[in-house]
Amino acid sequence: MRAPTNLEQIRSAEKVLAVGTWTITLGAVLYSMLTVTPLMSGHTPKGWQWTAPILPLVVDAAVVIVVRMDSTLAYLDGDGGRWPVMLRWMTGAMTVLLNVGQSALDHDAVGVAVHAVAPLLLIVTAETSLAYRRAIAAALAARAAGERDERAERERLQEERRQREREDRLAEYERAEQRERERREHDERMADKQREHEERMAREKREELARREAADRDERQRRQDAERADRERREREVSERERLEREREQTAEQAIEQLRQELLAAPAVDERLPEDQARLTVQDCVVARVPQRRAVELTGWSAGWIANRYQELRAAERPAIAA
Repeated sequence: MRAPTNLEQIRSAEKVLAVGTWTITLGAVLYSMLTVTPLMSGHTPKGWQWTAPILPLVVDAAVVIVVRMDSTLAYLDGDGGRWPVMLRWMTGAMTVLLNVGQSALDHDAVGVAVHAVAPLLLIVTAETSLAYRRAIAAALAARAAGERDERAERERLQEERRQREREDRLAEYERAEQRERERREHDERMADKQREHEERMAREKREELARREAADRDERQRRQDAERADRERREREVSERERLEREREQTAEQAIEQLRQELLAAPAVDERLPEDQARLTVQDCVVARVPQRRAVELTGWSAGWIANRYQELRAAERPAIAA
């Protein structure tokens, strides 16, 4: 089975047909002018021989018009009626007669045959090219009709396919809606269960938090009671220590004051005491804050020695106080 001819091949064939037709037409026109002009020149009054090429030009122009219009009508699939046919055959007959006229007058049969070739070829080529173009136009029209039918069939099939696709999409949409509805119902059930679970967990958490807060309050209360009891105990201990310290200080003050009174009331010595005893007496004087003059009277030692002992004892007291 032969493959169908595509449009590019058809255009190529039409181009070959057009080029060939115009080549034959132009050749025939040129040959006709060269053949007819001497005939017209011999049958034109003297002085008017320059008009000899006009008639072949007119006839050839008619031939060109016929060929051109026929090709245009063939492309348009039109019919010009009887007049284009009459003009085509009339110009063809005139071309033949003019081309063979001189040979016929000279009774030259060979010349008649030779000069008839170009116009006859032109006439047959014009008719043939017209037939070709009409056949091509008819074939293209049939092909276009077939393509329209095929396109209509494809469109029908596409429409049916689209209809099936719409129905399938509608069915799929309905199934998707059903699945979505079931999913929503399932999600709602799960959400209800989740909400109930969260509410139960929140309630249990609140109860646990309340128990912890109560336990924390009890623990804080116990700690506060313990801290208050400990604070009260420490306060009592501090108060007791302060009381004992005050009593010790009072006792010490009383002892120092008694010692002071004794030292102030003691009689002065006539002789100097031994150094150890003198040191002890000076120490008592320093503790009782007795003036150095009285220490001199009680020990019998010199004022310089007593001053040195006072300085030593006071210097020894300062580190003890700082510690």
